[in-house]
Amino acid sequence: MDAKELLEKYTAGERKFHAVNLSEENLKGSELPQIDLYNSNLSGADLSQANLNNANLNNANLNKTYLQGTQLSGITASSAAFSRSELSSADLTWSNLSSANLNNASLENANLTGINLSSAKLVYANLDGANLSNANLSNADLSVASLYQANLSRANLQKADLEEAYLIGADLSFATLSEAILKKAKIQQTKFYRANLYQVDLSGMNLANLDFRGASFQSTDLTKAIFQGANLDKANLRWANLTRANLDGANLRRADLTRANIYGATFNNADLTGAIMPDGEVYTTDVDLDFVKPDAPLPKEIKEIKIMTREVIHTDKAPAPVGPYNQAIVASGKMLFVSGQIAIDPRLGDVVYTDDVTKQTEQVMQNIEAILTEAGATFNDVVKTGVFLADMKDFATVNQVYAKYFDPETAPARACVEVARLPKDVLVEIECIAVIN
Repeated sequence: MDAKELLEKYTAGERKFHAVNLSEENLKGSELPQIDLYNSNLSGADLSQANLNNANLNNANLNKTYLQGTQLSGITASSAAFSRSELSSADLTWSNLSSANLNNASLENANLTGINLSSAKLVYANLDGANLSNANLSNADLSVASLYQANLSRANLQKADLEEAYLIGADLSFATLSEAILKKAKIQQTKFYRANLYQVDLSGMNLANLDFRGASFQSTDLTKAIFQGANLDKANLRWANLTRANLDGANLRRADLTRANIYGATFNNADLTGAIMPDGEVYTTDVDLDFVKPDAPLPKEIKEIKIMTREVIHTDKAPAPVGPYNQAIVASGKMLFVSGQIAIDPRLGDVVYTDDVTKQTEQVMQNIEAILTEAGATFNDVVKTGVFLADMKDFATVNQVYAKYFDPETAPARACVEVARLPKDVLVEIECIAVIN
């Protein structure tokens, strides 16, 4: 069936078009509300700006289909295939796409309010700026998906896989993330206000300066997690494992730490006013705490222990930084020397993206992050980096990726040079030195 025949039959009142072949057909801007395309083949078709509200697309093949700005509100598309489809700015409000395949699909700025994506596959999907408020993403696979500044408020992400997802600037207020996978996810500037993080493994993750007001971490693994400067006002940390966690400078006012394991955790300059401590005692003043022994009595006097110090050096008598680095860093503590990393994917054991310096740099930074995490460090602990380029013309591109991992105000000192050749003829190699507790 071609587009002309479909439109003629639809205009005549027909709505059921089961298992029809509309591959590569041009239906751009067509008015097709309530159409029934069950099990149909629409791969490669152009349906951009079309009206498909309340359509039946169950089991349909929409791989590589063009659906930019398309009205898809209230559709049913269970088990449908949208792999590599273009759905940017589409309206999918209150639709049902359970178990659908949206791997590598583009949903940038799409309206997905109230959508059902339970058990859906969204690996490498682009959801930047998408509105997923009240969405059901339980058991969905969002690994390596990009959710930059996405609205996930009140979304259900129970048992969802967000490993290596890009969540920078996303809003997860009131979201349910119980038993979700967040390992290696990028969560800088992410908002977790009153989110439910029950039994999520956040061990070793950098959660510094994030908004966790009223969030629930009950029974959550926070071993070696970094909460420096985080806002944990009224947070529920009952039975949480905070072994060796760093809560220096965190706001823990009125937080509930009942029976939490705080062995080796540090609370230097933390605000614990009104917090319920593991033994049930309520604190009414700000205290600095350093828990070095299990079941140790709480200290009677305020004390401050600084194992590691880090200070940015700046002088007007030397050239000012022109990127995400500082003139110098003064640091003391345990030193970590990370060997030069190139764009080898450890899962493949070989170089990836041979001609793409942006993606090579991203892989390099992921490799460095994995090593830092294993050593109990984060990018915040890095004091010096060395960047080696095959071509200095790639400097701006590499610098753009590099800047995602370092705050210019506290970024490490850096050297960047062009070299004649790099191992395996890669385009970029980066090494670093970190100072950790």
